[in-house]
Amino acid sequence: MTFADWQALDPTTAAREFLRRATTVLSPAQQRAVFAHLPTEAELVTHFATAPAGAPLAGVPYLAKDLFDVAGFPTFAGSTFLPEVRPEPTVDSTLITALNAAGAVLAGKTHLHEFAYGITGENPHYGDCEHPRHPGRTTGGSSSGSAAAVAAGIAPFALATDTGGSVRVPAAFCGLFGYRGRPRDAWIADAVPLSPTFDTAGWFTGTAADMRTALAALVGLGRSERTPRGCYLEIPGLSPEVAAACRAAATQLAPPADHATRTELLRRFAGALDAYNIIVALESSAIHAPWSAAYKDRYDPVVWARLNRVHEFTPAQVASADATLAAVRLVWTSYFLTFDFLILPAVHRPALPKADCTLPQRSRLLSLTAPASLGGLPVLTVPVTLAEGLTAGLQIVVNHPQSPVLPWALAPF
Repeated sequence: MTFADWQALDPTTAAREFLRRATTVLSPAQQRAVFAHLPTEAELVTHFATAPAGAPLAGVPYLAKDLFDVAGFPTFAGSTFLPEVRPEPTVDSTLITALNAAGAVLAGKTHLHEFAYGITGENPHYGDCEHPRHPGRTTGGSSSGSAAAVAAGIAPFALATDTGGSVRVPAAFCGLFGYRGRPRDAWIADAVPLSPTFDTAGWFTGTAADMRTALAALVGLGRSERTPRGCYLEIPGLSPEVAAACRAAATQLAPPADHATRTELLRRFAGALDAYNIIVALESSAIHAPWSAAYKDRYDPVVWARLNRVHEFTPAQVASADATLAAVRLVWTSYFLTFDFLILPAVHRPALPKADCTLPQRSRLLSLTAPASLGGLPVLTVPVTLAEGLTAGLQIVVNHPQSPVLPWALAPF
């Protein structure tokens, strides 16, 4: 169901239909893995009935990743203990407030990779999120519950965050449209942080038309009198199927990068993954420092190990990460003097089976998404169809949330 389909329903019918989908489409184990909170029917009817009539998203149900606060409900961030060290929210997050004002109807909260520190959507506390159409394969993370719910047709819209690819990878794996904004804006400032240098707010939709509607309502659509100029940067190491499919999809929007541009970008992006990992570990470790020692045994051991990598870094490595961050931002600035957008593959292969959710696979995914993360840039992710119903995706990187590239790039879908 699209935004318009939901908007055509009366409050009672909409509430019942949403809850029917939420409680029947997924298995009980996947419901536990996906949903952090669902309202009662009476509560949801009230939410639909009191949504501002005539607002651009009036009557559109949405789910919120459990990093965004909702007044009166504890925020767990994929953990079992965060409410014990953080006060219960008394006000809604800024993005929740903006969505409610636009008429959207909060229909629940979704689980995630613990503390958003993972790209695979695995969570030992609540369960791993599986691709709704391909059981045994991951949705990707960390915005796993939100992606699963939209991909399963439960909700047409779900909030996410993206630090190192947590919108882009699940969107690609699940065949969704995804948008990530910019770091340090108001919509991410009051969410539970992972790494403020890179944290961004964003969302998923199931269709291009709904993504355009969401962008128009929440960001604003830019306009241009000329066709945007960009290119496609093919990254080495993609599976043959993904490489061919992404190359073909990208040609609808832009030609391949010329030799000089390709050489320069690949050279500058080469150290982005290491810099990303170091800076995130430093910032996340500092955020968790007030309680991490006391709650060591309640962390996912994998997340705990990532938080504690800071003790392995040398001053030279930290200085190198800072230098790489500056260099990558400089090359992006230079690129946008000539071009309006850059297209990158979002993933190197289709959704991973559980056995393949390994450190090398995680690193390969992040190597594709880290350049835009270091650049602090907005990204639109669009799906790319593969064989057997699997998908990959393209990252369309722009230099401003109101870039006219975004509505233009959605037009072919």
